[in-house]
Amino acid sequence: MKFLGYFTIAMASVVSSAVAADAAPCVVPAPQKMTVGEGFCANPEVTKKTAKDVRSEGYRLEVSKDGIVVEASDDAGFFYAEETLKQLRGADGKIPCCKIDDWPVYSWRGVHIDDCRHFFGRQTVKQVLDLMAMHKMNRLHWHLTEDQAWRLSIPGYPELVKYGAVRSASPSHGVWPTDPKRLKPTDLDGQKYGPFYYTEADVREIVAYAAERHVVIVPEIELPGHVYAALAAYPEFACRPENLAGREPRLVWGIEQDVLCLGNDKAIRFMEDVLDYVCRIFPGDVVHIGGDECPQVRWKECPKCRARIEKEGLGDEHGLQPWITRHFVKFLADRGKRTLGWDEYLLGDIPRSAIGMNWRESRSGAGHELVSGAAAALRGHDVVMTPCSYCYLDYGQGLRNDPFQYIGGKVTLERCYSFDPRAGLTGAAREHILGGQCNNWSEYTWNEYDLAWKMWPRTSALAEALWTAPAKRDYADFLSRMAVHRERLLKLGVNAAPLPPVK
Repeated sequence: MKFLGYFTIAMASVVSSAVAADAAPCVVPAPQKMTVGEGFCANPEVTKKTAKDVRSEGYRLEVSKDGIVVEASDDAGFFYAEETLKQLRGADGKIPCCKIDDWPVYSWRGVHIDDCRHFFGRQTVKQVLDLMAMHKMNRLHWHLTEDQAWRLSIPGYPELVKYGAVRSASPSHGVWPTDPKRLKPTDLDGQKYGPFYYTEADVREIVAYAAERHVVIVPEIELPGHVYAALAAYPEFACRPENLAGREPRLVWGIEQDVLCLGNDKAIRFMEDVLDYVCRIFPGDVVHIGGDECPQVRWKECPKCRARIEKEGLGDEHGLQPWITRHFVKFLADRGKRTLGWDEYLLGDIPRSAIGMNWRESRSGAGHELVSGAAAALRGHDVVMTPCSYCYLDYGQGLRNDPFQYIGGKVTLERCYSFDPRAGLTGAAREHILGGQCNNWSEYTWNEYDLAWKMWPRTSALAEALWTAPAKRDYADFLSRMAVHRERLLKLGVNAAPLPPVK
């Protein structure tokens, strides 16, 4: 695995853990129930038995001196039992005698990668999938389109990658200009970036690789905002095509005023064509359509959008986003997919089949109650919780002398470990919380070396928060196990950040 500007390490797929045979068994995430016996298994042969009473993705594991027996009700359960055995196996190949009864608390245990601001490529995505499998995480949310880049080739729309997958320059290290009118030449690095994108062959290879590790890939195609790169390729899909005359994705990070023209039938057909293709090459059950941070000033001024508002009886420009969300919820449902979007996209009269992904939270009141996600759950929407102050790994780690750059904020390892997606919810609303995920936004994540540092060990903490019930979690115990587990990561070539000192 090549880490740009640092060094080169060959990183193999995650295999065994190389822990001393006389050490206490160390498994991350912690099993729900584990009893350690005396001695070690002399016969590493595994006997698999199907047991219908074992929960989905769960397993029962018994290691005795005579052999190993695994019971599960599905393939994922058998797979996760194997991952646990890898962590139990010592450097000498011995496995301590033990009994484990294990299952996940949440069905959605996700990792998000932003491949748009900075591109990581096929091999890095595969290595993330290896580490997800090691940590029993099962959803890769793949952010493929943005204002700064379009990373997926689409049949019939060749200019998406011709124009949308390349930038003439990027912000220099340490610069985050948000107003293009105030940009100085020294704010940009002057280096061509791209073209970087994924072909259908790339996608099918990664999807198959993920499936072997029981990970479902959730592609994200942003709409109706965060589409500047698509509009650079096809300016006619904007309310003001003249603003896209330069045919270049936005060079800097921020929220763009130019969004998809919702009064233009051809613009909507374009997105239908894109999503129809996405449904064909991504076999998972969910497609993410973004829906966040969409300014409506262009819609207010655009004659086509005003005509759409009048025709559909939407009142004003604020009715357009719920209208387009309803359209694509039905469009994707007709193709056997559920729609997922950031919490803003649930504003308005949205079908209850739509899944919310909560990133905002109220900062008032004790415990930082997750208001918007809770409100969606109370209305009957399924929700994936990913609040920024617990789950955003582009926020600082609180480490002394950290050599890497962050967008702001502070999310420590302990903060990640304390994440409880159902906090503050009671009754039926709790059942609408599918789980959570960690998000890696890449404005300030320059390469795969930087990405790994920000992900690990914080993703290990979030993996345990999503697998193991909150009442059974113990941060001091986690830190003790993590000291061993981080050594596993380092031996695999993972640039894992150091652990904080024990209090």
